[in-house]
Amino acid sequence: MAYYPDWAGDDFPPEKIDFSRFDWIDFAFALPTRNATLTWDDPAVPGLLTRLVAAARSSCTEAHCTKVKLSIGGWTDSKYFSTLVGTDQLRKIFVQNIVKAYYQFNVNGIDIDWEYPGIQGAGNNIVSACDSANFLKFLQLLRSALPPCAKITAATQTVPFAGPDGNPLEDVTAFAKVLDWILLMNYDVWGSSANPGPNAPLSDKCQNSTQPTANAEAALEAWTSAGFEASQLVLGVPSYGYLSESKATRLRTRETGVVLNSDGGQIQFRELVRQGALVCLPDGSFNGTGGFTRDFDECSSTPYLWSGHQVVTYDDPESLGLKAAFAKKMGMGGVNMFDVHGDTDGWDLVDAIRRFLL
Repeated sequence: MAYYPDWAGDDFPPEKIDFSRFDWIDFAFALPTRNATLTWDDPAVPGLLTRLVAAARSSCTEAHCTKVKLSIGGWTDSKYFSTLVGTDQLRKIFVQNIVKAYYQFNVNGIDIDWEYPGIQGAGNNIVSACDSANFLKFLQLLRSALPPCAKITAATQTVPFAGPDGNPLEDVTAFAKVLDWILLMNYDVWGSSANPGPNAPLSDKCQNSTQPTANAEAALEAWTSAGFEASQLVLGVPSYGYLSESKATRLRTRETGVVLNSDGGQIQFRELVRQGALVCLPDGSFNGTGGFTRDFDECSSTPYLWSGHQVVTYDDPESLGLKAAFAKKMGMGGVNMFDVHGDTDGWDLVDAIRRFLL
């Protein structure tokens, strides 16, 4: 699985996707408005979604057919979710418009990317103590309005939805009944910083992280303990890293997490290769080049590059293979990469995931 963001359309048209490598593609994003309609970042985006669906359909064979979900919201456009799910009237209108988009674009499901119910995300979101309870009502209504074959998913934090007190709910079994699966967004744990940390840790192996709940192992434990089956959990992984101005030659933890803007400091894996910081070796692994040294943080099972005052925390085929192997071992529902355009033209990241997952 992978996300296809609308901003990738010019550099990476949907027709270039090798759909044989993906079971699902999430198109990001449709944007909720204050009056419960859906809008887009650009007038050309609906046409891009139409092309993505058509390209996926045309690639279908008897053995395999990639399906497409429409993802709604995202980091910068979760402002109005709280309002839209907060009353019966707005919930009804919002669901009607989502169902309309489902049929209009002939997608196979809907993904809700609310960042985050009950707590602040980008900084300008409307937040209510009742968010999670109202979110459940909305999902139940959406489930009843969509056909049974339609999948409903949600992108979530590594901990369950926030309760009225702001702490993670201890019981989310009601959500598990209406969501086909959730994506654990195990990335952006640390961003650009003078004291860099891992973007997407597999675990807190050294038990010294200041964010011990923000890793793949902890996320699986948190959500299964609260009522989801492991098979309903999809591990989110990044195809990008973070470039930091730092003299560090090892990864460090921070006292608090970073509050990110949309993509500050991010650099795609493909760009690390294109700009000459990484080189592919004959065995398919990637090593630092162009003055960059590659090291591997055993505490988080992620690589990093350093050169002078620059540090890059990222994921590569080795670390993504470890995450995929973990997902398979634990019976999770799969792996979803954000985003499809961050990989190389040779699909080095996706192929590493598939090699350890299938």
